[in-house]
Amino acid sequence: MALKASQVKVGDKHSERVVENLSRTQIVMYAGASGDYNPIHSDEVYTREVAGYPSVFAHGMLTMGLTGKMLTNYVGAGRVAKFGVRFTNQVWPGDTLDATATVTGIKEENGQKLAELEVVTVNQDGKEVVRGTAEARLDP
Repeated sequence: MALKASQVKVGDKHSERVVENLSRTQIVMYAGASGDYNPIHSDEVYTREVAGYPSVFAHGMLTMGLTGKMLTNYVGAGRVAKFGVRFTNQVWPGDTLDATATVTGIKEENGQKLAELEVVTVNQDGKEVVRGTAEARLDP
């Protein structure tokens, strides 16, 4: 269901759990879907002994995609006009992620109402893993 301009106000928030107990299988499945086979996401020995990380970790774009799922669930399919993030911490197997969108502004552009959104995703410890912004088209 798409958001209506009359129903949205600055300060509104929407949060949802986008993944619980992220598995290594999900990370490998994302590698296959995206074509990103960097071994730091799937090869434990390489990641620990060559790259120097404590374990394999999720692709940043997987985390962004999970965050984007929350956005489309909130604003409606096909409503996201802009979406950009910064990856602030790594996401590890076993992490649970919660994403939140906060309406920071409402504007009109070319006759279309848009909600400006701040987007933050945190892990089970409350540690931020993604921060960004988005814009979503609103119905009249």
